[in-house]
Amino acid sequence: MWLFRILPIVALLATFGVHAGEEPDVLVRQLSDDVLTILRSNKDMQSGNPKKAIDQVANKVTPHFNFRHMTALAIGKSWNVASVEQQNKLESEFRVLLLRTYANALTGYKNQTVKFKASQVSGEEALVRSDIVQPGSHPISVNYSLELSDNGWKIFDVTIDGISLIASYRGQFSQEIRSNGVEGLLRSMSEKNRSLEK
Repeated sequence: MWLFRILPIVALLATFGVHAGEEPDVLVRQLSDDVLTILRSNKDMQSGNPKKAIDQVANKVTPHFNFRHMTALAIGKSWNVASVEQQNKLESEFRVLLLRTYANALTGYKNQTVKFKASQVSGEEALVRSDIVQPGSHPISVNYSLELSDNGWKIFDVTIDGISLIASYRGQFSQEIRSNGVEGLLRSMSEKNRSLEK
């Protein structure tokens, strides 16, 4: 699905090196330049061995997502009835799922550029808008939803051409929970993570 092919790239562009105190639109502009530089200049990446570039970017990603909030939103109502142990396992598996999806998608990086549009900041939430421009293709609109925490701005959702990452996963997770319960979802996520690792 095209959403999950392009999503990892744009999400990484928004999460590389976030620092507390920076305005969300300013930091996303700066971060996208940094990530594009890594992807373009890494010789191993260009020769078909992306591990080094993947590791460089992945190491920067984890502190700048609010994985707990993202997991709760993606799980929906079932989050509140899950045990604390299940919640912790769901967050852990979802974190791995996102990071491995991002890492694998980097191997398909070509020559995308980013153009930013007007952003909105309302209290402790912000929306940063941009377009991913690909040679020979229609631009893909990308909106980043951020929230202000004690440790600075954290991303909790990415919307691509009107499709929310969280909403997309919520649909998948809800179906799995209806069929097999929370434990069934955990098994499914674990299997998916193992397949992505390969």
